Amino acid sequence: MTISKQKHAQKRHLLLVDDNRLFLATMMNALTLAGYDVDTAESVSKAEVWLESNPRPDLVLLDVNMPERNGLELVERLNASNHIPFILLTAYSEDDIIEQANRLSASSYLVKPVDTVQIIPAVEVAISRANEIHTLQDSKQKMQTVLDSNRELNIAIGITMMRFNRNREQAFELMRSVARSQNRKLTAAALELIQESEAEILKNSQ
Repeated sequence: MTISKQKHAQKRHLLLVDDNRLFLATMMNALTLAGYDVDTAESVSKAEVWLESNPRPDLVLLDVNMPERNGLELVERLNASNHIPFILLTAYSEDDIIEQANRLSASSYLVKPVDTVQIIPAVEVAISRANEIHTLQDSKQKMQTVLDSNRELNIAIGITMMRFNRNREQAFELMRSVARSQNRKLTAAALELIQESEAEILKNSQ
């Protein structure tokens, strides 16, 4: 088996990379039964070919120690490809492996032999965390786009940060929440806040 694919419609798409065919077959069977769509690759090179010609997977499970090319060589590609989340599979439970997994921003690491009962919760947690990070990054990007195009909103956020002792993102979310509760545009709420602040400064200076 080189690269195999399950045709059933599943809820999440996984890529499992390991040179051990028995391990691939066992894990693929367990994950497929759990409701995942699973592809497999027996080497880093075959995984790279798969990534070139297939949609972005939700998670990659990657063996660290493989012949020809070390599994860690694929990590840079995963991080560059819109930060595809990954779990490292290793035969060693040592501090340097843990440190390496953390340094590479791995979602988790599992020590082989991996129990099929153990791997499914780890996959669920890794995908959930990746989705949370993606949502947060998307929210920050949207906020930055709005801020870059609106001077008044930037000023209003600065006022909100000072008044309520919030950071920039918290101030933005607070203003957006208030605007929604009043069924108003965010820019209109920002302009009113600036006008109120200017009126307070003028009053206090008299």
